Amino acid sequence: MKRVDVAYTVLVDETSEKVLMVKNRGEDGSYFTLPGGAVEKGETLQEAAIREAREETGLSVEVGGLLNICEAFFEKRGHHAVFFTFVGKVTGGHIHISMPDEIEEVVWMDMTEAKKFIFGGESWTESISSQPAVPYVLKGTV
Repeated sequence: MKRVDVAYTVLVDETSEKVLMVKNRGEDGSYFTLPGGAVEKGETLQEAAIREAREETGLSVEVGGLLNICEAFFEKRGHHAVFFTFVGKVTGGHIHISMPDEIEEVVWMDMTEAKKFIFGGESWTESISSQPAVPYVLKGTV
């Protein structure tokens, strides 16, 4: 199986009641995820999270620490995916779908509804309000 790292960003609205979700077009139908995607060669996890959020939503974001790390095996694709979910905040831009062939919709979704679609979602809404994110440290080139 091929290892694939995926970086997501949790973006919560001012009321802390909604989270930004993207509706992806998939082979087996549409599905919701947090903004995010595969980390490209030579890219850090944080760089990937920022780039993917911009590409999928049109928004500029800053990302901080990690909210959670999950993994899954996708047998049909032959992937062992590790999902790194960062806590982020919107710093500019406006919601715009620049890749309509991949993204159907970008929505602010109620947290209770959103957690059904998120890896590790059973506990992430509680974590975001009660626990600080785990620091992300880039050691640079060694």
